[in-house]
Amino acid sequence: MTTLLQKSPIHRTVLNNGIVVLVAENPAADIIAARIFVRAGSCNENQEQAGLAHLLSAVMTKGCDGLSSLEIAEKVESVGASLSTDAATDYFLLSFKTVTSDFAEILTLAGQILRSPTFPEIQVELERRLALQDIRSQKEQPFTVAFEQMRQVMYQNHPYAMSVLGDETTMSRLTRADLVQYHQTYFRPDNLVISIAGRVTPADAVALVTKVFGDWQVPASPLPILNLPEIRVEPQVMLKPQQTQQSIVMLGYLGTSVSSPDYASLKLLCTYLGNGLSSRLFVELREKRGLAYEVSAFYSTRLYPASFVVYMGTAPENTTIALEGLRTEVDLLSTTEISPSALQAAKNKILGQYALGKQTNGQIAQIYGWYEILGLGIDFDIKFQELIAAVDAQDAIAAASKYLKEPYVSLVGQETAINGAIASGR
Repeated sequence: MTTLLQKSPIHRTVLNNGIVVLVAENPAADIIAARIFVRAGSCNENQEQAGLAHLLSAVMTKGCDGLSSLEIAEKVESVGASLSTDAATDYFLLSFKTVTSDFAEILTLAGQILRSPTFPEIQVELERRLALQDIRSQKEQPFTVAFEQMRQVMYQNHPYAMSVLGDETTMSRLTRADLVQYHQTYFRPDNLVISIAGRVTPADAVALVTKVFGDWQVPASPLPILNLPEIRVEPQVMLKPQQTQQSIVMLGYLGTSVSSPDYASLKLLCTYLGNGLSSRLFVELREKRGLAYEVSAFYSTRLYPASFVVYMGTAPENTTIALEGLRTEVDLLSTTEISPSALQAAKNKILGQYALGKQTNGQIAQIYGWYEILGLGIDFDIKFQELIAAVDAQDAIAAASKYLKEPYVSLVGQETAINGAIASGR
């Protein structure tokens, strides 16, 4: 059944085998973008296999039944299309963009890649080596080190503790057989969302998807149930001495999942605190006090409780006052109402950036497919904007009081600087 949701330009259809097809018809340019989501991200890995979804995404396009890596590349490039795969915490993604006349051909190729990858042993080995190089290079980036150590302590046995790349131990252990098993388990039609935007009618798009994917049968075995451990919040201080030119000072708080009633308030607080040159942290700690090389905040949209993070890069001699400054600014959120003008400015910023993020066919296909795969539904596009607009100063204080009390502290920098910051904070 196809339904056109009120106020939504998206047609949503569910095929007989469970594939959800979303279509946004946009005749403006002769281009079609597609995003194929699978509910299989790094959250679906065992802890001993961290990095498996990433490795699978890297090897996925390197061969499928009847086509070698080179032949796949030639098929895509010969028509000037683009095709890529990626793994995130909550999903796997195959993306492509093509002119309208080549859409059927590239969709057919995407179907072959998704349904019958061959995972050539030589490509598995090559991509594993490249992933190990990435893992090693990240150990030289102070921000990544600070975030990694905080995430691991905050999430413990939960999959969010690990980088999508895994670590050297887990990545080194992964085999082709692991990829085959993971693919057989999660790549199935009832676990798929295909989101399409561009010069194509919903009827034509659904007909093409049905032609390519309609004969894909749902396996007899049910999908594994994710049994994730509870996240227990016990704030700690983590130090990582490194001979760096600056200290990374990071505070982390356990926030909520995207489905929580408090999600919009935390999203708004994050924007107010640390999004852009007019944000509170930038103005107070960089402009007025000259403490920061960089200062920001982020709070990701996740299926499970996400971390709310504020951080600063500062000169080693400023580590102590940088830590105090960040703590003070976050603590103020629980005790002091944000002014109506500042609250409205944060809303305008978040909603403006949101609107700008839905300009291209690729962005449109991405956002609606993402909402569908997270279980929020395509009407979350409207709901998100309404939720943000509805947050008032009391909601903001209540959310800050509930979630932004005692932080995890992660410091990376010269040993005397980071030890001194902790000593003076006790």
